[in-house]
Amino acid sequence: MARTDKKIRIFSALEVANICGVVNQTAINWIKNGYLKAFTTPGGQYRVYAEDLISFLSGRGMRLPVELQKMMEEIQSLRTILIVDDDQALNDSLKKGLEMMDPDLTILQATDGFEAGRVSVESKPNLIILDIDLPGVDGFKLCKTFTADEKLANPIIIAISGMGLDDTESKAMEAGADAFMAKPINFDELSSLIDDLQEKRQNS
Repeated sequence: MARTDKKIRIFSALEVANICGVVNQTAINWIKNGYLKAFTTPGGQYRVYAEDLISFLSGRGMRLPVELQKMMEEIQSLRTILIVDDDQALNDSLKKGLEMMDPDLTILQATDGFEAGRVSVESKPNLIILDIDLPGVDGFKLCKTFTADEKLANPIIIAISGMGLDDTESKAMEAGADAFMAKPINFDELSSLIDDLQEKRQNS
């Protein structure tokens, strides 16, 4: 897995206002009242990190503007991965393997659908490794939920499964997965796949 440098995008209060469809003073009031996290330049101008703007909008149930979605997809670099698998040993093994491939990554874990939903909304992972075989959960439906949730800023999804059904891969892709891997997982293949998917996403 190639290392990726975190690209930082910063907005002025006026840019925030234009993106959100409000006047400049409204954006400034959000910042002054502590609703929208920001910092001040030496010249006294407000600046907002893209991640904080997305968190602000998502936390209030506001629709993420298309302009901001596209902007984030363009600048997004792989830095947070969520592993969703009820097999704790495999989950831990995947986490350890990914950390060895790139120590700069933040690796999050979930063992069921509820926890996966909570962690994904809180942390907005750039990539989700999703076990389709979660007990008591329709993995294909969960995959569709991840791809449709505007709060997640369109994460890359790699579906994994140990099921022997011939149509598992096709159903996963139909549900919105970017790729599919059968268990047992080969770490070298997983690393190459992540690199390929990230490059494809950045060039699309």
